[in-house]
Amino acid sequence: MSLTSILSAEAIENAVKDCQAPDSFCYKKFFQLCGLSSKTPEEVRDVFRLLDEDSSGYIEESELKYFLQRFAPGARTLTEAETKSFISAADDNNDGRIGAEEFQAMVLS
Repeated sequence: MSLTSILSAEAIENAVKDCQAPDSFCYKKFFQLCGLSSKTPEEVRDVFRLLDEDSSGYIEESELKYFLQRFAPGARTLTEAETKSFISAADDNNDGRIGAEEFQAMVLS
């Protein structure tokens, strides 16, 4: 499975283009532009599994830094501030990483 089996390539491209400048990434806007926020909970879990590179059941800070590149190879990495802001927005239990349920809640909120 790939991200383009869930999201349209055009929507992904538009979402990545929207946050090309450093410190311009807004997860809510990104999820809307790429179409993820309108997907089913199961589709959101499928995307989570694709983003969880080491299959640990969590997206850690090291994986989150390359979040945009998982959607579009060649995209920029997230800045440290963007990465920390993204984690703090989703990390409900303060363990420093984003679990599948936290990700789903964030995307669909």
